[in-house]
Amino acid sequence: MSIVEGIVTFAIIWWLVLFMVLPWGITREENPEIGHEAGAPVKTRLWLKIAITTGISLVLLVIAWAIAESGWISFRG
Repeated sequence: MSIVEGIVTFAIIWWLVLFMVLPWGITREENPEIGHEAGAPVKTRLWLKIAITTGISLVLLVIAWAIAESGWISFRG
């Protein structure tokens, strides 16, 4: 896997994992004020979710790299 392939694979994995991690720990406000969205979270903790997403993505990238380099699955025709 070249560096470009690794970067592209990491970016795809990162975005997929981000959308899986975003709903974690969401709590809605019981009685929102007038003009506030009822479904908006009280605290988003976005930086924590980005850090978790990056960690999980790095682990998955290492697994994908190991599979690609070992020859278990050939991505070449």
